[in-house]
Amino acid sequence: MENLSFDLEATPLREINQFLHGDASNLSGKTIHISNPNGAHNIAVGLNAPVHVTIDGHAGYYAAGMNQHSTVTVTGSAGTGVAENMMSGLVHVKGFASNAAGATAQGGLLVIDGDAGLRCGISLKGADIVVGGSVGSFSAFMAQSGNLVILGDAGEALGDSLYEARIFVRGTVKSLGADCEQKPMDEASSKILGELLVKAGFQDIDVDSFKLYGSARTLYNFHVDNAGAY
Repeated sequence: MENLSFDLEATPLREINQFLHGDASNLSGKTIHISNPNGAHNIAVGLNAPVHVTIDGHAGYYAAGMNQHSTVTVTGSAGTGVAENMMSGLVHVKGFASNAAGATAQGGLLVIDGDAGLRCGISLKGADIVVGGSVGSFSAFMAQSGNLVILGDAGEALGDSLYEARIFVRGTVKSLGADCEQKPMDEASSKILGELLVKAGFQDIDVDSFKLYGSARTLYNFHVDNAGAY
């Protein structure tokens, strides 16, 4: 596996991203190391090849956004919208993530070792997100499908206007959003949770320590009695 290194203090970000947007056959299997990110925005966005990218430090907004096939690791923390609209692959933030982590993500796995900010997994559309810490308010707002696993606590209005996504919480939930309710943990959900914990590197965590939350399905169709909840 070929290893390449870029230093953002010496090479413009646009040049690095243009290289990463090159022919997928030429990038396949390569390992790319990006040093001195210093919170730059849009690092490693729009990747579409089975390449491994390590961002050695803190990344700014939208790191690894629209990811396909790639494995992107941020050794520090990430700003707003990390892995936004991810389609496939793996994005791993070893620090903390700011607001809207994994927003609208349709596939792949986002792992955040630390806490995540507000609206984690907003409008989630099929991806999986595992957060080792806690998440802020309105996480999984309007989440349509996929899974959000929270090993810590959740803020206010968790799962507000939820559709068919699953939310697993190990800690406490400050409050549930409109149409979100606790569900019994069935065998299928336990299996999904167990597999995600292993993939995310939390295989020693007992699935029985989690609670499952999902949609009460009362807001699927407009009803005047529910007008205040929309």
